[in-house]
Amino acid sequence: MAIRKIILVPDPILKEKAKSVTKFNDRLHKLLDDMAETMYDAPGVGLAAPQVGISKRVIVVDDGNGLIEAVNPELVQKEGEQLSPPPEGCLSIPGLLGDVRRAEKVRMKAQDRYGETFEMEAEGYLARILQHEVDHLNGVLFTDIADRVYEVPREGE
Repeated sequence: MAIRKIILVPDPILKEKAKSVTKFNDRLHKLLDDMAETMYDAPGVGLAAPQVGISKRVIVVDDGNGLIEAVNPELVQKEGEQLSPPPEGCLSIPGLLGDVRRAEKVRMKAQDRYGETFEMEAEGYLARILQHEVDHLNGVLFTDIADRVYEVPREGE
């Protein structure tokens, strides 16, 4: 495993729609392993492949309840609405936070690292993280859809 460099705005890969994964092999497994290590090192709660410079539909998330790997994820159902708090931030946009309206509950269909299809439901914080990361795969940043964006207060301010 290796920690990869996190791509920052305004890198154009962050605004592109990522390509579907068709090969479930050792290269994908290494990408997933590296992404998890990078996310935990950052530290963050989610990471999409475009954030490490790879235009593939791959995300990793951990809301504190364990690692979730999702390949070719799709949000197939959304219900309700939640508005931060907590405000959203992004490893690719350091120094900014935003108030973002998201669905309260989502159903995600995806594949695991071996290509097996699975579905899961999430609500609250985990639903927010999944929506944020899937947005990355579609070239959408939280700053594009936030009701309000503001700078992170620096220590001592």
